Amino acid sequence: MTGRRCAADPDTDPPWRAMQVGAMSERDYWSLRMAETGALVGETWTEFPQFIARVRGADPAAVIRPEALDAIAKAKAQGHLLAILSNELDLFYGKDFRDKLPFLADFDLIVDATYTGILKPDPRAFGFIMDGLGMPASECVFVDDQKRNLAGAEAVGMAFVHFDVTRPGDSYTQALGMLQFDKAPS
Repeated sequence: MTGRRCAADPDTDPPWRAMQVGAMSERDYWSLRMAETGALVGETWTEFPQFIARVRGADPAAVIRPEALDAIAKAKAQGHLLAILSNELDLFYGKDFRDKLPFLADFDLIVDATYTGILKPDPRAFGFIMDGLGMPASECVFVDDQKRNLAGAEAVGMAFVHFDVTRPGDSYTQALGMLQFDKAPS
């Protein structure tokens, strides 16, 4: 596992690249990483929340990018609706995770495939967002760090930003620019 950096440096991580082209599921990828990381510290983890808690610590809010919080505040201040479309948020982080992130209260909708069973990039997952917010795809901007998930946004006609984990500020700036702050949301 030494030197693997996932999306930050895909060339160092063949399983990450395999997941991006659909040769491995996201759950299988993270199961592999969970087993490898646990072995490095002499532990065996069987649940994703165990892995996440050991990697991120007891205070997940402490690792949230300040650029993310700033972008959320700017979008909300302009009256835009915010949603999260996640492939298994509660499965990976645990149900109590949401209580540890106060900024989630700023989101109008959270769609989690833990419960819907429909994973990105399936266009039906994006339909949950449009239906839940009561907005057409043309008024939404989807942001994701996995290129493969962008195909779902494209399929439904939703604008998107490929989030660059090595340049988060640029990605948030791009997404905010796409919200067209000069006009009120409909």
